[in-house]
Amino acid sequence: MTTRTARLHIQRGTPGAPARTETFQVPFTPGQSLLDGLRWIRAQLDPTLAMRFSCINANACKECMIELEGKAAYACTVRLREGDMHIAPLHNKALVHDLITEIAPRDERLLD
Repeated sequence: MTTRTARLHIQRGTPGAPARTETFQVPFTPGQSLLDGLRWIRAQLDPTLAMRFSCINANACKECMIELEGKAAYACTVRLREGDMHIAPLHNKALVHDLITEIAPRDERLLD
């Protein structure tokens, strides 16, 4: 099986700080998900990459939602591909850190 490489350009940051984009080369085999690639980055290159997920497939929990090329997508269902993939947190949600955005409605949060 041939290993391919995706270049993941990930927008990172925290609230109130300027966003920055970091690029990671991620090896993959066909069929692996974007979530697999993000998990590989955390395990192999940068354990500080913040992201949210509960499952690793099936679009069941909806916690891994990000923006890919400016459109909302689930990291667990998008397939890695050769070349550039631009990833950012959801623009219409409050940023928590890196790819994590607020998911609980304001009136359901314990703390603000």
